[in-house]
Amino acid sequence: MGDPRYRAIHLDFHTSGDIPNIGGRFDPEEFASTLERAHVNQICCFARGHHGWIYYPSEAHPERVHPHLQTDLLGQQIEACHARDILCPIYITVQWDHYTATRHPEWLCIDEDGCRVGTKPFEAGFYQRLCLNTPYVDFLAEHTTEVLTRFDCDGFFFDIVHATPCCCRHCVEEMDRRGLDPEDPVDRQQFAFDVLLRFQDRMSALVREHQPDANIFYNSGHIGPAHRKMLDYFTHWELESLPGGGWGYSHFPVAQRYARTLGRPTISHTGKFHTTWGDFHSYRNPAALEYECLRMLALNCRCEIGDQLPPDGRIDGPTYDLVGEVYAKVEAAEPWCYGAEAVVDIGVMTPEEFGVESTHRAIPPAAFGATKMLQELHHQFDVIDSQSDLSRYRLIVLPDEIPVDDELAGKLRDFVAGGGALLASYHSGLTPAGGEFALDELGVRWIGEAPFSPDFIVPGELGEGLRDAPHVMYMQGAQVEATDGAEVLSPMMKPWFNRTWRHFCSHRHTPIEGAADYPGAVQSGRCIYLMHPVFAQYHQRAPLWCKQLVANAIARLLPEPTLIADAPSTAIFTVNRQEAEGRLVVHALHYVPERRSVELDIVEDVIPLHEVAVSVAVDRDVEAVRLVPQQEPIEYEVGNGRVEFTIPRIDGAQMVEIVVPR
Repeated sequence: MGDPRYRAIHLDFHTSGDIPNIGGRFDPEEFASTLERAHVNQICCFARGHHGWIYYPSEAHPERVHPHLQTDLLGQQIEACHARDILCPIYITVQWDHYTATRHPEWLCIDEDGCRVGTKPFEAGFYQRLCLNTPYVDFLAEHTTEVLTRFDCDGFFFDIVHATPCCCRHCVEEMDRRGLDPEDPVDRQQFAFDVLLRFQDRMSALVREHQPDANIFYNSGHIGPAHRKMLDYFTHWELESLPGGGWGYSHFPVAQRYARTLGRPTISHTGKFHTTWGDFHSYRNPAALEYECLRMLALNCRCEIGDQLPPDGRIDGPTYDLVGEVYAKVEAAEPWCYGAEAVVDIGVMTPEEFGVESTHRAIPPAAFGATKMLQELHHQFDVIDSQSDLSRYRLIVLPDEIPVDDELAGKLRDFVAGGGALLASYHSGLTPAGGEFALDELGVRWIGEAPFSPDFIVPGELGEGLRDAPHVMYMQGAQVEATDGAEVLSPMMKPWFNRTWRHFCSHRHTPIEGAADYPGAVQSGRCIYLMHPVFAQYHQRAPLWCKQLVANAIARLLPEPTLIADAPSTAIFTVNRQEAEGRLVVHALHYVPERRSVELDIVEDVIPLHEVAVSVAVDRDVEAVRLVPQQEPIEYEVGNGRVEFTIPRIDGAQMVEIVVPR
């Protein structure tokens, strides 16, 4: 099968056994022709959904076939799609299966209190979690084998596959045999992760035995550092990230900027729904769906839009009118996306790596804050982990909570010695045990947590664009002292006292009393240390001065970034290289999510930008600069290793091709 296609649909079909006429109005020709008109070239269809029902006439498990299924729905979907060269990977639910949960409660995950994990007995939903260390896995293998032998399988999407700590009989007994402590949460989590890897190994081997070229993905709703250990079991990554669901607009850029570094193709899910999965008869705002898909392309990701087929099996025409409008633009942009690799200056090490091992959404605030900041500042960056190759970056950012062991310290020292730069904040750079910095290169000595909070930073040498005045830092920082040869860039001021019931002033914190005896920012050579958790603070409250302090620190360490744009912080710019085509591609996007409701950020209007000046670093001769896909040449100037041009109008999104032949 190869790489996933660029214009995919994930077609949910979690359908109750109490609904009649399942698939009764399914028309293969209408189904496939509707997809084709909507520019869809891949669709994930269901073998079995969260209710536990099977959607083809199973011989191995006839008792699990939906009681009101009218046709071989999956078989007809695959046949109709393949006739039009539409790939059709197959969906199989794993840990949510209502049929199995109600008939085999002994296979359910049990928490440390002896309760079933997930939906309570009298709550609506199929969210009870099944354990991957029980005979349930044997059923999954039988079911998957039947699908493999019955259908022409382009690939598999195994859904709800988590490292779920479990205290069922099977898990407790095996933990005892392995010398693990079932009462220890850390041991339970590690064992759950081992069980997950064992399951993926078994199922991937099974798929490859029958269909060596089939794509394989196990979904946990997030891609993060834990997935590095699973590389052998996946052919690609799928990022479930519906902005209308629990993910929001901040999740995708963090997850994708990390996932694209792991050497697998990526495809991301958004949804046609106004909110999230199963939101029948709702429609995403066209500008929102366009933004979400074109942002995927800008970040080297393929597109997938989530939908749900109605129980009667008739595809919803208005949904695919909406999808078609967006996918027509995606199709036009694809030639400038094939094989493209991000051109980056900065690697942001994610604190997620150093939390509890999990494959669920567990992005720390500092990772969100760093991603938001750098994106708003138009920097080109990846999110990385301690195992990443640092040689492709000019600056490494350690945001707030990155412990540095001996191995990582060695990598960072070599990186700095080789001419790289380092920006660290708060606890980053401390040894895993804490109490001292692992890197002398940072130019600071640890004393402890700052004695005052909030305290006040005087920008000093990091003051470009800021008022010449102290600025409050809301979150407690670290007390450090500069070592010999290091330069204090920003001093600190202290309050009269910390706010307590004994001592308080006004509504919030106390004003300045005088100078503090600890610095706010220190530079030593090509390393800068900021004492506050500036990235988590930005995620929490977005103080502009925190972003400007970071911007000024980066400017000292990275004076010639890949891209400079005279554009508002709401604009997103990425630079990709298509080596085979001899070109750089600049993606410029301007869509503005707004919190128009209590629950959701909304994109409704496209606000154009005009006459946007852009400067891009180049290391080769430039032969042409064009707006694409329009193929309209624009004027440009080259000098001092940069090409400068003006984008006449960014109407939501615009790509610019810089021809730089090899």
